[in-house]
Amino acid sequence: MRKQLKEAKRIVIKVGTSTLIYPNGNINLSAIDQLAFTLSDLRNQDKEIILVSSGAIGVGLNKLNMDKRPPTIPEQQAVAAVGQAELMNIYNQRFLTYNQQIAQLLLTRDVIEYPESRKNVTNTIEQLLKMGIIPVINENDTVAIDELDHLTKFGDNDQLSAIVTQLIQADALIMLSDIDGFFSDNPNTNKDATLFSEINEINDELLQLAGGKGSRFGTGGMYSKLKAAERVLAHNGAMILANGQQPKIIFDILNGEMIGTLFI
Repeated sequence: MRKQLKEAKRIVIKVGTSTLIYPNGNINLSAIDQLAFTLSDLRNQDKEIILVSSGAIGVGLNKLNMDKRPPTIPEQQAVAAVGQAELMNIYNQRFLTYNQQIAQLLLTRDVIEYPESRKNVTNTIEQLLKMGIIPVINENDTVAIDELDHLTKFGDNDQLSAIVTQLIQADALIMLSDIDGFFSDNPNTNKDATLFSEINEINDELLQLAGGKGSRFGTGGMYSKLKAAERVLAHNGAMILANGQQPKIIFDILNGEMIGTLFI
């Protein structure tokens, strides 16, 4: 099954905040540079690359010298607005080092729900790919909140990356996280936890392992990744969950090496 990843032409890469920001809150410039190098080189191989990137609030906190996320939604949105500009500034600088043009798309859920706006988003991404440009997609944190019956929020960028994968019929979604894949238990607390190399169906048993709301992984992040994988599998796609500490791992994944968990 992994061999077919070598043939993947259109690939969505999702990076979480843990790849972009050190635990101390500073920006991981090494990882960002490695990501820019890797994705630019994949473009040189004629692959079509879409980057779904978290990190706006993390970068904003760093830029504003704030050591923790503020409590109110307007404050968080302000931090995200500052952080998104700074994040794109860093991405632009690093990608241009490798002569790779990027573009920014900020999406909200309602854009995807309405046929006309969904078509516009799809057309924009398709045109950027045709021009050899890497779209950098994030949720529009400054307006994306659940308010009354106007649902604007994706929930998280795991879901957003799965929706983008579906929208543009990508061959694979590579989700880079702070864990090596999907385990039978939390590997941080249980040394006997085993890594699932391949998963073909998302069932209740797996969702229980991920923990749902009271997650055994602490944050509920694994549950969200399984739900994203469920969406990808429902459309006959492939998703790989792997550790994003060294983004050049993407080369090995696309070479068919046994890394992370393959959902297919």
